[in-house]
Amino acid sequence: MTTVGFIGSGYIGSTVARLSVAAGHRVVLSNSRAPETLTELAAELGPRAEAATAAHAAATGDVVVVAIPVRAYRDLPAGELAGQLVIDTGNYYPERDGQLAELDSGLLTSSELLQQELPGASVVKAFNNIFFRHLAALSRPSGAADRSYLPIAGDGAAAKSTVSTFLDSIGYGTIDVGALAAGWRYQPGTPAYGAPYGPFSNEHGEPAGEEKVRAALAAAAR
Repeated sequence: MTTVGFIGSGYIGSTVARLSVAAGHRVVLSNSRAPETLTELAAELGPRAEAATAAHAAATGDVVVVAIPVRAYRDLPAGELAGQLVIDTGNYYPERDGQLAELDSGLLTSSELLQQELPGASVVKAFNNIFFRHLAALSRPSGAADRSYLPIAGDGAAAKSTVSTFLDSIGYGTIDVGALAAGWRYQPGTPAYGAPYGPFSNEHGEPAGEEKVRAALAAAAR
């Protein structure tokens, strides 16, 4: 059983938490407010879930899922995240996050920016290219013919291997896109962002196998 810490328990964070509990993992939930605001979600998820502070979620998770706006990266508990494996689910939206020159220019991806903020952590980009309802609906066991795949990017082979194992446990195959710098291939505005899994109007989504997702990734252009 893996302990998965969550910093941010909104649509994506809570969906990954539900999938994690269903797979037998323990989850530690946090948000930008207080643990008390997550009591209802923790109770819904059952005895494998607890609500805590972001610092506690960061320190106790074998894997820590960061599901917050890019503008909030600087508020993360960097000390507690040192040495941790961090899954970054974020996307840069200038209308929400404000203009960030290094991201606007393409000098950095948002996950590279997070890695700069957390120099002691190993950041892997995942979950950012799929609608939360599709993420909940498309989970399939290993070997299923209609299993969907999610891209990941990161600078550490061991960290990516751990994330791949985690994704497999919650019902998804993995496509390793390469280093964090390659994460732009499935950011907003690219063919691999959302589209392979069906339109947002279809809450059930459409299975996206390895070939389909790889084709979308290959079509990305800057």
